[in-house]
Formats: sequence, structure tokens, C-alpha cells
Amino acid sequence: MLIIEDDPATGAQLELFFGANAFEVFRTNATETALRLLEGPAPFDIVLLDQMAPRKNGFAALQLAREAGIDTPFLIISAASAEEDKLRGFSLGADDYVTKPFSPRELAARVRVILKRTHAVMEEPVEQYLFDDLTINFSNHTAQRNGIKLQFTALEFSILHYFILHRGRTVSRRQLLVDVWGIKGDITTRTIDRHVASLRKKIETDPTDPKYIQTVYGIGYKFTG
Repeated sequence: MLIIEDDPATGAQLELFFGANAFEVFRTNATETALRLLEGPAPFDIVLLDQMAPRKNGFAALQLAREAGIDTPFLIISAASAEEDKLRGFSLGADDYVTKPFSPRELAARVRVILKRTHAVMEEPVEQYLFDDLTINFSNHTAQRNGIKLQFTALEFSILHYFILHRGRTVSRRQLLVDVWGIKGDITTRTIDRHVASLRKKIETDPTDPKYIQTVYGIGYKFTG
């Protein structure tokens, strides 16, 4: 677990509590340090992020992380309880949002729910996936809508498979570039968006108002099927 908390007392309390509950905890009050750790070779299972973290606020740090292709689950801790603050956090890719003051036991329960969900997504193979009137079979690269075959390119299948594996979570364009294209060089955003647009035409009832592959402005996409 990585804790990004600007209040020393709260940070120490969280570190002590989760450390006593079998978590290996790293704590920092600097978002720049946190981002370097998240981009490093040692993966974190979850990040607890204070929305008012110093130098870069939590929202900015979360956006930078998602744009950098970091898909580690983020739970935002904030004194701001307004609906617009919560909605902004979720739109940027937060997995949960807890307002201060909070119960450590409730926070731990929310952490367990996130970890259970994300570990299940990572560990369970997806051979066939059904949503709405669509059936996608990844083992033989076939797709049907109400019994009628749909034609996908191999790349479109790869993109859709990646979206489904990360369903409910924001996927940045950089993540798609690295994990689907398999390259770290430059590829234009327009190229990625063009493939996603083509995929939408095949699975969305109305591609101009997508239900399944939703755009997260300034970051990438979220699959909600």
C-alpha cells in the first residue's frame, strides 16, 4: 500500500493501522515521490491519496498517474464532501472516495472491496464475455449480436479484451499504447481514437452516444459493459 498524506498525524495513524493489519506500507507527503514510486518496478496493490496532498493536489496527481498509464487502484481521502468533488474524483479514475473524519475500520473495509474486485479482474481469464445482446468469444476471435456474426480485426479484439479486463476503470491512451500496441514510442492520439471509434461502431447501438466505451476527457476511456 502507498499512502500519500500531507498531515503527519493522519499519515502515521494510517500507516500504523494498516501495518498492523498485514499490509506492507509506504508513506510519503510528496506527490512527485509517489509518482516515481508508482512508475517503478515494485507494484503497489492500492494507493490512499489525500486530495489535498501538497504541491500537486490529489486530483492533479491522480490525473497524472492515469495519463502515465498507472492503473493501480486509488482511494481518495478528502475533507471535501461536496458532490462535485466526489464526481470529479471518480471521473479522473478514482476507485473510491472517503471523506474526513472517517473510521479506520470502514476505510479498511473499502480497501478490501477494491482489492477483491481488482484482483478478480486481474486473475480471472476471460474467454467469453456477454453484455446486452453481444457475445464475444476471445478463444476463437468471434463475436455475435443476436446470432449475427460481427467482424473484428485482431487489434480491435485486443483493445476490447483489454477494456473488458479493466472494466469499470479508466484506461489511459498511454496504457493502450504500451499494453495493447506493445510499444513505448510515439503514436498519435488520433490513431488510438480511430481504432476505438471503429470498435464503437461495431458494439454500440449509437456510436455517437456510447454506452459501453465511454470517453474520460483528457485521459482515455472506461468500459462499462
